[in-house]
Amino acid sequence: MEFEIIKKTEPKETFRVSSVLNAFDLSIDKVCEKFKGNIQIEDKDWNVGLIVGSSGSGKSTIAKELFKDGYIFEQNYSESSVIDDMPKEKSVKEITKAFTSVGFASPPSWLKPYSVLSNGEKMRCDLAKSILEEKEIVVFDEFTSVVNREVAKTGSFAIQKAIRKMNKKFIAVACHSDIIEWLEPDWIYNTDEQRFFFVQTNTNDHKSNLKYSGTQTIRMKFGNPLKSIII
Repeated sequence: MEFEIIKKTEPKETFRVSSVLNAFDLSIDKVCEKFKGNIQIEDKDWNVGLIVGSSGSGKSTIAKELFKDGYIFEQNYSESSVIDDMPKEKSVKEITKAFTSVGFASPPSWLKPYSVLSNGEKMRCDLAKSILEEKEIVVFDEFTSVVNREVAKTGSFAIQKAIRKMNKKFIAVACHSDIIEWLEPDWIYNTDEQRFFFVQTNTNDHKSNLKYSGTQTIRMKFGNPLKSIII
């Protein structure tokens, strides 16, 4: 899936804009952003992907452009209980199973409106709703951004287990690399370097050591070394 995305920004040439352009020797054309790369997932067997990088590196732009049908930035909630905000065609059993699978396992919280849930509960509720929707690929932006890092790790582990059990496809878009160990993605796209990594395990157990194919251990600059990578 090769791409070249040009994100244009065309501010009006006001006095302030003109002052910045002149002061820093810029032109309107130079305000545009360009993202070029290749996410090689066609004809591959995978369940969990990760697009990760620093703020402004193009994560959301790339995710929206390549996976627009599955892209989720925020969910809509309007009912007095979150269980009634889930897809209408799903049964109570299916909904509660999805809640539990992502670690949102408190029945009293299922009966509360979304607005009063904690940040960790909101994230898990969003995840449950996303996997209940009938999408070929679910792309979840700002993944774990608003929760503490312990919740981020446990939530990442829960969602990858649920996705694999249901044999769905899920792509997390995140700026934190500490979730890699817990999300255990099958592939990673690093937007800081515009580089793609496909990860493969030795066994069916995703908590087993990863086996890497190559001549040297690859250390991603934003985190710990992956135990195995195929490039």
